[in-house]
Amino acid sequence: MKPFRKFEAAVFRRFHRDPPQGFFHRAAFWLLIGYFVLSIPGWIPGQTGGIFRGLAQLDFFFLIICCIPVLWRFIFTQLLWKVRNRLIVTYVLMGLTPVVLFVTLALILLYAFSGQFAIFAANGVVGDELAHIASINGSFAMHVAHVLDQNPHLRAVALPEIGAGPSAEEYTGLSIAAFEDGHPIALSPASIQSATPPVIPAWLHGSFHGIVLDRGQLWLRAADQQTFDGHTTTVISSVPLEKENVDAIASELGTVSIFTAIDLPQEQQPQRPVTHFQVNTSKPGPPHMAINGQSVDEAGRHAITGGTLPGPTHFYDMPVSFLAPLATIDWTTDQPVEVYTSVTSRPSLLYKRLFITSLNVATAIRSIIIAIAIFFGIVELLAFLAAIRLNRTITRSVHDLYEATLAIDSGNLTHRIQVRRRDQLGSLSRSFNTMAASLERLLAEQREKQRLQNELAIAHEVQANLFPHGQVDLPMLELHGVCLPARTVSGDYYDFLLFGQTGLGIALGDISGKGISAALLMATLHSAVRAYRFAGEELVTEGVAALASPRTRHAGEQEVECAELFEEPARILALLNRHLYRSTQPEKYATLFLAHYDGLSRRLVYSNGGHLPPFLLRANDTVTRLDRGGAVVGLLDELSWEQGTERLGTGDILIAYSDGCTEPENDFGEFGEERLLEVVRAHRHLPLETISEQVMQNLRSWIGDQEQPDDITLVLARQR
Repeated sequence: MKPFRKFEAAVFRRFHRDPPQGFFHRAAFWLLIGYFVLSIPGWIPGQTGGIFRGLAQLDFFFLIICCIPVLWRFIFTQLLWKVRNRLIVTYVLMGLTPVVLFVTLALILLYAFSGQFAIFAANGVVGDELAHIASINGSFAMHVAHVLDQNPHLRAVALPEIGAGPSAEEYTGLSIAAFEDGHPIALSPASIQSATPPVIPAWLHGSFHGIVLDRGQLWLRAADQQTFDGHTTTVISSVPLEKENVDAIASELGTVSIFTAIDLPQEQQPQRPVTHFQVNTSKPGPPHMAINGQSVDEAGRHAITGGTLPGPTHFYDMPVSFLAPLATIDWTTDQPVEVYTSVTSRPSLLYKRLFITSLNVATAIRSIIIAIAIFFGIVELLAFLAAIRLNRTITRSVHDLYEATLAIDSGNLTHRIQVRRRDQLGSLSRSFNTMAASLERLLAEQREKQRLQNELAIAHEVQANLFPHGQVDLPMLELHGVCLPARTVSGDYYDFLLFGQTGLGIALGDISGKGISAALLMATLHSAVRAYRFAGEELVTEGVAALASPRTRHAGEQEVECAELFEEPARILALLNRHLYRSTQPEKYATLFLAHYDGLSRRLVYSNGGHLPPFLLRANDTVTRLDRGGAVVGLLDELSWEQGTERLGTGDILIAYSDGCTEPENDFGEFGEERLLEVVRAHRHLPLETISEQVMQNLRSWIGDQEQPDDITLVLARQR
């Protein structure tokens, strides 16, 4: 299967740039190729070519079936992908479709009305002719009855002139037959007398006029019976429905055709009776009419057609044809006969006939109707132009938004949409511009934040190098320190400074504030402490060398002075205070605890510059607070500090800490110094790293899910 798919993809790319999408797309492609392949041998004459042609037609049928879903998918994925095309289709469905349906319905109704009016006009003419013939026949009947009443034995009656109105010559083939008590009576002039008098039907009583079928021919017939002195006189006037008479009926109307299912006189064989007729409007053009399942043209040999259809007076003056039954009876049986009349006319003829009594009014009405139609057309055109303009504004805004999103996605955050409108679409474009500007600003802030985070990471790495590294221990003293910053960098400070194998300096401080400024001041304090310590060590070394020189008389005094300076934390605090006060801002200060430990004498000399007093947890569980000292460092100039001295016994633990160890709060209050001492006391026999971890674990449990409020620094020292 995979080799075929690869072959199919290769073949498909030869004809189409995109691969096939779905089963129907693939099937339509191969069916199209198969159709061309089968069509080539289809040109072979004979049975073989016929077989291939049949297979090609079957292939084409399945190709059409497969193309329907492919076309449907193309419409919705390609053609209607653009908003403009969707709006156009929406306008067509919502606006044009109802208009088309309404216009179609109006045309159908207009066509039906025109046809019915044409039929009505033709029937009206036929009715007028029948009424006129009946009037003439009634006059003749009264005349014949009067003459015979005066002279009963008279066998020929002279008919008078018809009088006012149409003369007998206006009716082609007019014939009159007179009877007395059922016996024919001769009439003069003889030319008007019927050569073959009609039979008086049994159903005739009184007067009658209408269309009848007698002896295989259609007639306009009127009959009257008059009774005087017991004698019945019957006069029958007949006008055959022949072309000349139908021409008179169709005058100024168009063409009139009268259809009957029986053979007319020019035909030899009668046809089967008409059983029904239908009007079919499924085909374009005038309705397709049929009689007894046959078209009007096929039934034309049973028709009498008269009149002439004039040419159109304008482009919309199209022919209008309509078919309707014509009231006809069988003269012998008085039974109705199915006869139909078809009228083909034009709207101009019908309009003229409709307003035949007032042509001026007709012209005015026609002008008004044309003016209204033109006005409606202009309104429709303006509406169409307005719809196009609205469509362009909507699609242009959507296109601008689409292009803007592509530009933003490509990284061009400076792209802006040109806003020219004040509607909701314009507001949307302005909102997009605002969003793009905000996005550009946020990305710039993000880059700046990333840069600051990188710098903070570097600062954190640099600050981490300031804290003691590795295990710092003396043979007689165990040490441990830890600092957990609340942020990336810390404002707390601790340091261990070794002096030979027995001397140690301990520093623990807390800088005011947090973040970068506190970290920078912490670095300054760290550098200053180390500088004084190293400088003191060098001065002491130089003093010892001076004692060995005979040129120096006061070398012993210089050693004592150096020892007093750098082995006394209070003097170093004074130097640091002067340095920080003169090199930092007025509001910046630090709390600092300094201590010097001599391992040989186990003596701890300390001074506390405003820091939280460390504790000495003695081996007998008593606690000593190291609170000798003075104010904070760097806030005021020319200050002095006190210092204290403590001797450490075996198992004594020095606990120095920052406020981050005791001030964290929860619902039960601060962690406090007592809990710190309890944790250290409970684990005092464990290694200092373990004691420190227990303290941190208790602090994390006390803080809970809250953010660490401050830097946490803890220094532990235990006498061995």
